[in-house]
Amino acid sequence: MSATESAMLLALSILWGGSFFFTGIALQALPPVTLVVLRVGLAALILNLSLPLAGLRPPREVRVWAAFLAMGLLNNVVPFCLIVWGQTQIASGLAAILNATTPLFAVAVAHLLTADERMTGNRLAGVLVGFVGVAVMIGPVVLAGLGANVLAQLAVLVAALSYAVAGVFGRRFRAMGVAPMATAAGQVTASTLLLLPVAIIVDRPWTLPVPGLPVWGAVLGIAVLSTALAYVLYFRILATAGATNLSLVTFLIPISAIMLGTLVLGEHLDPRHYLGMALVGCGLAAIDGRLLRFVRPPRPGPSRPDAPEIHQGQDI
Repeated sequence: MSATESAMLLALSILWGGSFFFTGIALQALPPVTLVVLRVGLAALILNLSLPLAGLRPPREVRVWAAFLAMGLLNNVVPFCLIVWGQTQIASGLAAILNATTPLFAVAVAHLLTADERMTGNRLAGVLVGFVGVAVMIGPVVLAGLGANVLAQLAVLVAALSYAVAGVFGRRFRAMGVAPMATAAGQVTASTLLLLPVAIIVDRPWTLPVPGLPVWGAVLGIAVLSTALAYVLYFRILATAGATNLSLVTFLIPISAIMLGTLVLGEHLDPRHYLGMALVGCGLAAIDGRLLRFVRPPRPGPSRPDAPEIHQGQDI
């Protein structure tokens, strides 16, 4: 990735790292599906109102909106509901570790479904090292809960798989000529249309007590920052860096959450945090590959005048 793409990925991890904080506050007064509807609904309102200011218009083609509905299902409806429900059953740290399997799924899905994001040794080793780094950083004590609430843990794993498939599916919007901001608006709008009937039937939100100001502040934070702004960055990165690189944000989210807790809440960093961050850094360096090429540059092979020229990607 370029320096700009890496900076956007870091910013995205900070925005999504803050979503765990906002979700924890909002779940004290709102049921999961209602919270998700408010999250995507407010984000849809903000993004659709912002499109004219950016000189953009919502797409009108049926095929584009069909893709928006599929993307909303894969990237919002399924993972949001599963993760939020899972967080009501298991510790948020364990949920973060399970969510960090997204790059593992992404490497496999991209290898199977794309021609330009094939699995390599560097990528596979990098995601494995990065996953171990997340587990070390969050703490081995959390892993003690792996034997309980299996359904909740499976729910978070299915959410991670859904994120990985969404990353590959979402590559088509660039080929359709849809701008990242318009794609983000279309996705959260489609997600709102899919989830609103579910919230009405399941949660009956009109019967709930009116939440207090802290809860509304958390809802605005998760809608404006962790959804509207975050998905504009998401689709910009996806359009240029690909699904596998985009999925690496799940390695950075725990780092962002821990650093936010240190800087804002004055929490203390333990040695395992530094070790986990170092492992994540090593994993990202292995996936990027440039550091390895710098340390061990390729040696030119012996030239043979009579040997046929082999172009990159040509079958031998």
